[in-house]
Amino acid sequence: MRKVPVDEAVGMTLGYDITKIIPGREKYRAFRKGQIITEQDIPKLKDIGKEHIYIWEPDEKLIHEDEAALRLAKLVVGPGLTWTDPSQGRVNILADQNGLFKVDVEQLNQINNLDEIVFATLHNDRVVIKGQAVAGTRVVPVAIDRITIEAAEKLCAGMAPMLMIKPFIPLQVAVVTTGTEVYSGRIKDGFAEVIRQKIAPFGGCWMGQVIVPDDSERITQEIQSFITKGAQLVIVTGGMSVDADDVTPQGIRETGADVVFYGAPILPGSQFMLAYQGLVPICGVPGGALFSRKTTLDLLLPRIFAGDIINRLDIVAMGHGGLCEGCQICHFPQCPFGKVTYFMNGGSTKC
Repeated sequence: MRKVPVDEAVGMTLGYDITKIIPGREKYRAFRKGQIITEQDIPKLKDIGKEHIYIWEPDEKLIHEDEAALRLAKLVVGPGLTWTDPSQGRVNILADQNGLFKVDVEQLNQINNLDEIVFATLHNDRVVIKGQAVAGTRVVPVAIDRITIEAAEKLCAGMAPMLMIKPFIPLQVAVVTTGTEVYSGRIKDGFAEVIRQKIAPFGGCWMGQVIVPDDSERITQEIQSFITKGAQLVIVTGGMSVDADDVTPQGIRETGADVVFYGAPILPGSQFMLAYQGLVPICGVPGGALFSRKTTLDLLLPRIFAGDIINRLDIVAMGHGGLCEGCQICHFPQCPFGKVTYFMNGGSTKC
């Protein structure tokens, strides 16, 4: 790159995109990389504050910002993602399918710790749709030292992709609803419709529902029956509190399933239980899910449908960001609720 005064740049080739910003109105590319500067361009360049510009002159030690951004994008992109052409020195990474966006946050931090490299992403474990921008990258200067890009390539060599989309699996979902008051017909069940709505975005297949009294043996039997019939996710609703009649946690334990946790540092939804019988998740969902729009169940369902195996440290880490603000207008997932920013050693996601 060679810096030249604008007044002397007529006939020269611009080495980078130049952006014009009209405050509060628009931001756009006013001049393109490779554009030949004309006499008419001089006042336009000065109007946007350019007294000097860079002219591209090849240098083996430097990489142009467009090439650098493309190399960075291609370096980290995994399954389910694609990228755009460079524009104003930036490359966007887009979801090529619906699914769960995964970020190796530790690797991301290592790349961003390299001088003059910028890599921004959505949060890990974010539900995304095809065509959605999930990340963007660029370098700070118009041309970056080749050694820096090679250092990024070395960081990623031999590692799993830093970014990927996991598609949702259309799991067979069974629901066991507990509560003597519902079983006897004293009150009407409200969980069936709620659960149907929550599994629909992930392609969940409704296998069926049974309603049982507050009897741990009956709860255990119905869970086992559904799993024997091919259930890939069992959701047990109600009976999760500390009331004398609430025996759902006991019923789940008596299946022999491995309990990951009972009691999550998430509000609302703290009296949630997660267990696994083999690879089949069993979720104990408290009655609060009938009232609160978003709870622990909503935070974990995307990961379950993406095939993640959730461990205890994953749940422990969710306390930071686990408080729902109960906004009058809910913007979830475009909000802080459930956005884990720190992971303990041993968690299934790195930062």
